[in-house]
Formats: sequence, structure tokens, C-alpha cells
Amino acid sequence: MSGPTSAFERKLATLPDGPGVYLWKDAEGRVLYVGKAKRLSSRVRSYVNTDPGDSPKNTLLRRLLADVETIVVPDEAQALVLENNLIKEYRPRFNVVLKDDKSYPSIAVTLGEPFPRVLVTRRRDIPGARYFGPFTDVGQLRKTLAIIRRLYTVRSCPDDIPRERRERPCLDYHIGRCKAPCVGWQAESDYRVMIGDVLDFLEGRTGDVRERVREAMLQASAREDFERARELRDALKWLERLEAPGVVEVIGTGDADVLGFARDGDDGVGVLLRVRDGRVIGREHRFFEGIEDTGDDAVLSAFLVRYYALLEGRARRLVVPFPPEDWEPLRQLLPQSNWIIPQRGTLTRWLELADQNARHLMESLRIESFETEERAEDPVYALGRDLGMTSVPRSFICVDISHNQGRDMVGSLVWFEAGRPRKSEYRRYRIKGLAQQDDFAAIHEVLTRFLTRRRDDGAKIPDLIVVDGGKGQLNAAMDAMQALGFDHIPLASLAKRDEEVFVPGRSEPLRLSRRSPALRLLQRARDEAHRFGVTYSRKRRTARTITSELLAIPGVGPTRRRALLERFGSLAGVRSATAREIATVPGFSTALAGRILDHLKEH
Repeated sequence: MSGPTSAFERKLATLPDGPGVYLWKDAEGRVLYVGKAKRLSSRVRSYVNTDPGDSPKNTLLRRLLADVETIVVPDEAQALVLENNLIKEYRPRFNVVLKDDKSYPSIAVTLGEPFPRVLVTRRRDIPGARYFGPFTDVGQLRKTLAIIRRLYTVRSCPDDIPRERRERPCLDYHIGRCKAPCVGWQAESDYRVMIGDVLDFLEGRTGDVRERVREAMLQASAREDFERARELRDALKWLERLEAPGVVEVIGTGDADVLGFARDGDDGVGVLLRVRDGRVIGREHRFFEGIEDTGDDAVLSAFLVRYYALLEGRARRLVVPFPPEDWEPLRQLLPQSNWIIPQRGTLTRWLELADQNARHLMESLRIESFETEERAEDPVYALGRDLGMTSVPRSFICVDISHNQGRDMVGSLVWFEAGRPRKSEYRRYRIKGLAQQDDFAAIHEVLTRFLTRRRDDGAKIPDLIVVDGGKGQLNAAMDAMQALGFDHIPLASLAKRDEEVFVPGRSEPLRLSRRSPALRLLQRARDEAHRFGVTYSRKRRTARTITSELLAIPGVGPTRRRALLERFGSLAGVRSATAREIATVPGFSTALAGRILDHLKEH
């Protein structure tokens, strides 16, 4: 942070000592980060008084801080809740992002209505509703809804009952799918009992549901309502099929909520397995973004506060893989939960299954889960953010060195504007002198020639310079830029082996997520520079080969070589020509043409 104002310093000096929440803001008043603290005074001052370390994200945050707002609460548990609410409200740039997974549908039971409905939705903003899912398997979702409609007469109309009344019931009543609460033919108390059965079914308590269905089937048969009895019989078969060992996982007995966790770079996923009567009856998950500098315990704490604590129908036993960051405040927030970190036995098998699901989701995340978001996010903005730049690199160059087994070394420079190649600004360089045998010296030469020319011509300087390679190439580029007074330009290098990104002043490389738009933009620029350089290097090799072959022929000098290439286009064209055709070229006789063809045939 550079130069806090006196008013800001006075605010830091009068911070409260108790628990609470702090909001860091920039000079324009935008909330950058929301955090909680057991002691606000020491936690907030630590941002100003301690070194941010090697993290570009933290370094950038310190640069942008201009003001802080604090909110005091009675205890740490309430600080957790308030922090969660403020993150949802402001969506700060530097907080861990918890994705709400709107791409998968869920089942909603609208308990906030006197006569609840059962809906399929991708949103979770219906007041008073209880949600089940998300369902990644749409076939399973349809099967669940089909069973509910066969077993229960849940209304499907959007009417605001009982405020809105119809004069006559709809078709659902006449085909036995509804008991017409819209015209007052079903009491709210009876309807609510039925909704309770629906909730039991969705929670996986199918044992009691099966017994009630069997009893209803026998009653329908006794009163000779065979059509209804047949429907109930088919529904009972479907319920029994759901209980088949090949469909659901059975591990031990009892109920539990089991949390699994996996991460990859700055991405992570939390998984909740709902275990009821020893069966895994559902899996729910949420993805995290921007957690590269956040510990596993802090991410697990965010998952518990911002997702799990808001769920209904939680089990008494809560199985976690390791202690979350805010262990005691979370126990206060969830006083009914019996927290377990298993070491052996059945609970360990549950936890292994949850972790296995989490690892599987991380793999699928790279391929399909967030492809839409990746296309939507601006990779140029993401590049500036991930490199810790204070401005967006709307223009940047990438430099690569190419050669053919140590010969024909060339430098290539490609220019990207707004994330797209700008080929009119591409440059290629024939490496001279001692740099022909040294990649580092070649990088130094290319950047020196490029920056000197741009400075002398008064041309635009890029916002970012990228070089292909590791620390050695980065240091060579940095030396060239410092010598010319351009060391203020952000610099980075991309190493091919592990796709690691090196930046000046940081000992360890940045490991960006493989699906990161920033990394993909860097890879695209690196590959384009390599393609451009290899093309030029091959062209030089071809020219060198032709020159050496023709000049080795007695009687053929530079003038005659040039005349042959102008007439036949290439060495292959000369080889395929006849002695008579070569003799028609000015300066060539039939005897010389014969010697040329004999030499090329021998070689």
C-alpha cells in the first residue's frame, strides 16, 4: 500500500479489539475484499504492516487498498454469517468465488406457499422453497418426478391458492392427478400431510413411502379401483428398483452428511454426500475459484458457511476430511451437528467415496463444467489479474528463439492486441554474432533491437512482454529492458515443460489452472511466436542449402546462382531441368549445364 492518508491512519489507530468483519475498499469506494477476524485491530493492521510475500494477487490487493470499514459483532460465529452475507452482496474481486452451479437443474418444493408445488428449476431464489439436487443426470431427475406424479396429487398450476379461486377444476382433477385445492375441494392440512410424504421421498426415506404405497394399493384393489391400484403397483416397482444394490451405494447404517474436497491450482470443489439409512441418496457440490493463495482449511470453512449451513434437512452426523479454519465458531453456528473426522471404519469409507467424487468433478471441470464461463470471461483481463498487474495488458508481445540443430538461429516476435494477433506488428530477427550459439543472448538481442527501434521511431510500446522459456530467458529479457530504461514494463516468461509462469521478483513460478483463460492466451501467443519463428528458420535453412549446393559447382558463382534460381525457382527445379534448358539461361553453355547436372546427381 502506498501512502495512506492521515484520515486512514487515524482509522487504523482506533480499530476495535473484538470480533467482527472488515471490508477493504479502493480509492473509488469499491469493496475489494471482505474478511472476518477474532480481533479486528490486529488483523486489519497486519495488512499494512506485513510483507505480502510472493503472491501477485496479495501484492495487487495491497496496492489498491485505500480505506477500510469494520463491523463489530458479539462473537466469531456471527462474524462468519455476516462475512458470508457481505460476500454475496458485494462479490468482492479478491474473495474466493463459490460457484452456485446453475447449469444443473434441481427440484424445488415451494414450502413458502400454503399449497406447495414441486418444480424443476435452475435457480435457487424462490422464497421459502426447499431444494433437492442439483441433478447432473437428467434421466434420474425425470424418473424422480414421474414417481412423485404417480404417487401424489401435487398441483401443477401456478395459481396463488387460496387467494385465487377457480370456478371449476382443471383437467388434472378429472384424470386423478390433483384433488382440486384451487376450488376448495382439498383442505390445506391434508395437502400438507401429502407434501410431508413427498419430502420424505426426496430425502431418500423410501422405506416408509413403500409401506404407504403398498397399503394404498391394497385399499384401491379392495374398492375395485383397479386403474389406481395398477398405477400404485408400477410406482412400487420403481421404488424397489431404486433400492437395488447396483443403483445406490450401501455403506454401513445410519444417516450422515459427508464432505469431500479436491483442488487443482486456483480451482477447487466441495462435495456433499447425503447418506440416509446407510445409502448414498444424493450428491451435491459447489466449485471454487481464486483459491491459489488460500489454505484447504479456509476453503472448507467457506464451503460450510456459505453453502452447507444454509441447507435444510441436515443429518446429525457431519463427516469432514480435516478441521476447517474456524473450527469453534462453526461448531457454534451448527450446534446440532456431531462433527467427526474419521480415522477408520465405515465413516472412513464414506469419506473416501466423497473425496473420489470430488476428484472426479475436478477432472470434468477442465473439460465441460465451465466452458461457457471460460468463453465469456475476457482472457486479457484474466491475464492482468493473474500476473498481478495494475492495468489490463491490452497489447503484449511474445518472443521466441528458433534454430535448426544450433544453426540458422532466428528470433520471432508476435504482437497481440485485445487478445488477438496483430500480424502487421510481427517481427523476425536474424541473430548475429555470439548470440547465434546462446538462447539467453539471443533473447537479449531481440528485445534490445525491438525496443530501441520502437523508442527511436516513437512507436507504441506494449503493455506486457512475454518470452518463451524459464528463469534464464526471463533474466536475459530483464537485463535488456533495464539497460534501455524499459524495466517498468511488466514481464513474464512461460516454460514449456510444466506450463509454469515466471515473473520478476518471485522465486517460485505461478501455476495457473490448466483451464485458465490467462494461461490459454499465453499458450496461444507462445505457439504463434514459435510457428512464426520456425517458418523463418526453415526458410533460411532452405536458402543456405540451395546456396551451398550451387556454389559448390565449379564455374557457378553468385551471379550465375541467382540467374538459375530466377529461371527455375528452386534447387529442385534446377535438378529437374535438362541440359538444353539450362544452356538457354544467359551465361551458361551446354558443357557447363552438363557439369551442373552431373554434380547435382552425385550429391
